[in-house]
Amino acid sequence: MSSTTLWYVDRAAGVVSLLLLTAGVLLGVASALRVHTPRWPRFALASLHRNVALLALAFGVVHGGTSVVDDYVDIGWVDALVPFGSAYSPVWTGVGAISADLMLAVLVTTALRRRLGYSTWRSVHMLAYGCWGAAVVHSVAIGTDARLAWAAVILAGCVGAFAGAVSLRFGGRPGAQRA
Repeated sequence: MSSTTLWYVDRAAGVVSLLLLTAGVLLGVASALRVHTPRWPRFALASLHRNVALLALAFGVVHGGTSVVDDYVDIGWVDALVPFGSAYSPVWTGVGAISADLMLAVLVTTALRRRLGYSTWRSVHMLAYGCWGAAVVHSVAIGTDARLAWAAVILAGCVGAFAGAVSLRFGGRPGAQRA
């Protein structure tokens, strides 16, 4: 695969990962608020939330993997998971690594939820908000498309949707489940 192709795959995977991560957070908030209808029961929402989160992880792996394989910048495998050690833009690459680490922590503890107990699982699961925030900061600070109109619209949509969902989740409407 050519370096140009890897660069496009890397960028696209990063954008898709952010979109899926946003959708996963929105679905998680909907689940926490116990949103359901007779046509869309809670178990279906939970299943969709889990599958969207796994897709976000898959695209995140593609994003990180193509960043490492592409020789355009000097990012190693360790740099993709260990923050702030990269030779290339160490702070912003590190923020991306933090997002990846938080996503892995959330997904691993979800797989071990029955063994960890609800309280521990829930505490770690709240890191999904930090994962999302780190991904947004990473994309704005280091994303090569971040200043283009289409990317700004996607980012604004993600931020707006996230802000609306989180405000509902943590006290935006009467009767909402809080905390």
